[in-house]
Amino acid sequence: MRIKSLWITFLFLTLPLCAAAQQWSVEKANEWSKNKPWFCGVNYIPAYAISYTAMWDPSTFSPKKIEEEIELMEECGLNCARVVLQYAVYAENPKRFKKSFRTFLDICDRHGVMVMPIFFDPVACGANTDPKPGPQDEPLEGWYGWAWSPSPGYTMTFDVRTHPLLEKFVKDVMTTFRDDSRIMAWDLYNEPVHYAQNGKSEWPLLRSVFKWAREVNPSQPVTSSIWNGNEDLNSFLSENSDIITFHIYAPAEETLDMYRRMKAYGRPVILTEWMHRINKSTIKDVLPALKEAGCDCMMWGLVNGKNQTHLPWGHRPEMGPYTGPWQHDIFHGDMTAYDPEEIELLKQLTADKTRQVSSATPHQHSRLQGVPGPLRCKVLRKQQ
Repeated sequence: MRIKSLWITFLFLTLPLCAAAQQWSVEKANEWSKNKPWFCGVNYIPAYAISYTAMWDPSTFSPKKIEEEIELMEECGLNCARVVLQYAVYAENPKRFKKSFRTFLDICDRHGVMVMPIFFDPVACGANTDPKPGPQDEPLEGWYGWAWSPSPGYTMTFDVRTHPLLEKFVKDVMTTFRDDSRIMAWDLYNEPVHYAQNGKSEWPLLRSVFKWAREVNPSQPVTSSIWNGNEDLNSFLSENSDIITFHIYAPAEETLDMYRRMKAYGRPVILTEWMHRINKSTIKDVLPALKEAGCDCMMWGLVNGKNQTHLPWGHRPEMGPYTGPWQHDIFHGDMTAYDPEEIELLKQLTADKTRQVSSATPHQHSRLQGVPGPLRCKVLRKQQ
């Protein structure tokens, strides 16, 4: 009888510790955002890296080159960076990977840059759908994103039997850095559920990564970006993300319209992918509007390099030399500006990081209706 009583007491005492955390309340999310500066940054990958596998792999990981580029961010007043953590490199040596990530955080912190890590990214622009550690392919000139590698890779994404390995990855990294003030937020899954065929789906991994994150319960918010017109997906993301993040590559008016729609969820909002000069998503036109609206944002690209993201989505060598405006990135590989006027405006806008008050009226809703066409343009890119 005494043993039974002790067992019941033990269960009662440990139950709160075992219960998984839930989505932050609107009040907690907004308290997190309170008194923070206006965030303006980039989606970062070093110029030396043809993919995030190459960024983190010990054969090519270069703190020196990364620091040179992060210094450019500081000079421009940029204060946040979004970056993919490659599972394949972690799996080869978890301790070494976490040391490299800590080095990256150290570099960013020295230059006033906060970091938004991404665990999973299904994007693959070439044939490299199951990345492996070690030296990576060299660029194929004229091919946008040649050898860009997903994380963890398509096989593991769809094979639920491998997901315990991914659970270890997420929980190990997140637990290690769960209270690190240099981490802005955790982006659990970049642009999920863009790829499904033969009955395969990204839904199991997407649901699982939110569950794993809640079990760790980090002090930083977790999120995954709204990026297309899938209502079920957008509903799931808005009901599980602590802060709302979204992607759009469109002119200023459409970008602001989407920002207002995101603000309607009543939570802090960050535009985590934008800038597509060909689509009139430019620093000169869009960034002043984002600053005035108080929308935190991260453009795509810093220093142009091996992944050739200055080319349009889907560009291939057989199309011939590309002579149009750069799609992404703001510096050449030699650290000179692609457009000095852009850099000057960027410095002017980031000099004062006081957050403006948005004119959007927040309220909760469960569905996002009427997603504009430009938000969907990336679907075509991913399936080429």
